[in-house]
Amino acid sequence: MARNKYDVDETLQEEFNFSHLKRLGSYIKPYRTDMLLTIFLTTVSSALGMLTPVFLMNIMDVLIPKRDIKGIVIYCVILLLIYLAISLILAAKTTITARLGQNIIHTIRSDIFNHLQELPFSYYDDKPHGKIQVRVVNYVNSLSDLLSNGIVNTITDLFSLFFIVGFMLYVNVRLTLISLMGLPLLMLIIFIIKRKQRAAWQQSSNKLSNLNAYIAESINGIRVTQSFTREEENTRIFNKLSGEYKNAWMKAVRWNFILWPAINNISTWTNIAVYVVGIAWLDRGMQGITAGVIIAMTGYIGRFWAPINTLANFYNSLLTAISYLERIFQTIDEPVLVKDCEGAEDMPMIKGEVEFKNVSFGYEDNVKVLNNISFKAKAGDTIAIVGPTGAGKTTIINLISRFYNLDSGEITIDGIDISRVKIKSLRKQMGVMLQDSFTFSGTIMDNIRYGNMEASDEQVIEAAKTVRAHDFIMKLENGYNTEVNERGTRLSVGQRQLLSFARALLADPRILILDEATSSIDTETEILLQEGLSRLLANRTSFIIAHRLSTIKNADCIMYVDGGEIKEMGTHEELLAKKGLYYELYMSQYKFLQKN
Repeated sequence: MARNKYDVDETLQEEFNFSHLKRLGSYIKPYRTDMLLTIFLTTVSSALGMLTPVFLMNIMDVLIPKRDIKGIVIYCVILLLIYLAISLILAAKTTITARLGQNIIHTIRSDIFNHLQELPFSYYDDKPHGKIQVRVVNYVNSLSDLLSNGIVNTITDLFSLFFIVGFMLYVNVRLTLISLMGLPLLMLIIFIIKRKQRAAWQQSSNKLSNLNAYIAESINGIRVTQSFTREEENTRIFNKLSGEYKNAWMKAVRWNFILWPAINNISTWTNIAVYVVGIAWLDRGMQGITAGVIIAMTGYIGRFWAPINTLANFYNSLLTAISYLERIFQTIDEPVLVKDCEGAEDMPMIKGEVEFKNVSFGYEDNVKVLNNISFKAKAGDTIAIVGPTGAGKTTIINLISRFYNLDSGEITIDGIDISRVKIKSLRKQMGVMLQDSFTFSGTIMDNIRYGNMEASDEQVIEAAKTVRAHDFIMKLENGYNTEVNERGTRLSVGQRQLLSFARALLADPRILILDEATSSIDTETEILLQEGLSRLLANRTSFIIAHRLSTIKNADCIMYVDGGEIKEMGTHEELLAKKGLYYELYMSQYKFLQKN
C-alpha cells in the first residue's frame, strides 16, 4: 500500500543545493561543441547589432550636417547587410539549440528511466505510479526550454551586456553611469522574491504530481469505477485536484511576473533620466553631449535592458526548473537498496536446492511479515505454500527472487548465499509467474518470447501447445501475430495466465515460482493444463502458491503458513492425517465444491 497517496503532497525539507546546477552542467558537457558554436554565433549576432546606434549617431552628428547622401546610403546598405547576416545567424542558432536541448533532455530521461529499472519493489510500494511517471515525462519536458534556449541566451546576453556597456562608455561615460543606476534596485527586488518563487513552484510541482497520480489511478481502475458508478465522485476529486494545481500554478506565475514590470519600469525611469539630464546638458553646451549622443545612448539603454529582461526570464525559468530538478535528481539518487554486494560473483548453474535459515522480514520497520522462517527444498522438489490471505506466502517467493533484502537470516541456493551473488545471474535462472499476469502491448508471439528473446517462432509455439494456450491463440484473428493492448484487456484473465505459463516455460528456468498461477483458469482448462504443468515442473525446483488445493496434491511438500510462521509441513497425505490446519482448509474447500 502506497504511503504517499494522490492527495498527499511530497515534501523537500532541505534548501536548494546549487550542486544540482553543476550536475545539470555535466549533462551539457558532452554537447559543448554545439553549445560553444551557438554562443559564438549569438555573440557575433549581438556584436553586429551593437553597431546600429553608433551608425545612427554618426549619421545624425556627421553625415546629415555635411549633407553626405552617399555616406548615408553606404551606411544604410551596411545596416541592411548586417540585419541579413543577423537573420541567417539566428536561423542557424535556432536549429542548433533545438538539437542541443533535445539531446540533453533525452540523456536525462534515459538516466532516470534506467535507474527506475533497478529500484527495488519497496520503492514502488511506497509511491503512486503516477507520481513516478510525472518525473520521467512532465518534469523532464519542463527543462526543455531552459536547456534549448535559456542557458545559451543567458551566456550570450552576458557577453552582449559587456559589448553594450563598452559601447555606452565609448559614447559617453556620465550618461552611462546614469543608465546603470537602476541595477541596485533590481537586485534588491530579486533578492526579496527569490524564496517566495522557489516555494511557489515547489507547491505547483506537488499539485501537478498529485493530479497525475490520480489520473493514472483512475485510468487503471476505470472498470471498477464504471461497475460501481463512481464517475461523479471521481470527477469531483479530479476537479478538486485540478483546481489546486491551477491555483498553485497561478500563484507561482504571479511571483514570476513581478520581475518583468519591475524591469520595464526601471528601464523607463533610466531612459527618462538620460533624456532629462542629457537635454539639460545639451542646453548648457556641455562638451561631448550632442543630439546624436543622446539618441545613441537611449538606443543602447533599450538594448541594455533587453538582455537584463532575458536574464530575469532565465532566472524565473531557473527557479521553475529548480523545483523540477530537485525531484528528478531525487529520483536518480534514490538508493538501490537491493543491489550486488561488493565482490559479488555470478551465480553458477543452479541445481535447485533452496534453504531458508531463520529468515525474518518486514515491509515496514517493526512490522514483521515473516518471523524466523526455516525450511529446506531439495533440487527438483515441488513446494506448495498455502494459508490465509496476508500470511506471508507471496513474501516468501519474493525473497527467493531477492526482490527485497532480508531483515535477518539467510537464503541459500545450492549452499550459496543469494545475497553474495549478482542479482541478474540469479534471476536469469528463475521463472516467476506473479498473481498479476501482466501482458505488454504487442503481439501474442512477442509476449511469450518475453521469457526468452532468443527463442524461435517454433519454440514459442511449442511452449504455447505445452500449456494448452495454442488452441485459443489460433482462434484469434491473426493467431500468434494478434496485437494485444496494454495489460492484455482483449484477453480473459485465464488466457493471460496461460500466456504467462508459456512465457515461463520458454525461459526454461532452474527454479520456477508460481503465485496463484491457475486461479483464473476454468476447471476444464485446468485439467488439460495438468499435463503441461507436469512438464513445466519436471526436473526443476518449484514453489507454488495456490488457494485451489486440488492443484497441489502431488507436491513433494506442502507448507501451511500463517502469521509469518510455518505452522505445518508435509505431503498432502501426511497433512490430512494430522487433521490440523491444512486438513480444515482442505475439507472446507471439499464441502464447498460438494454443495456446488
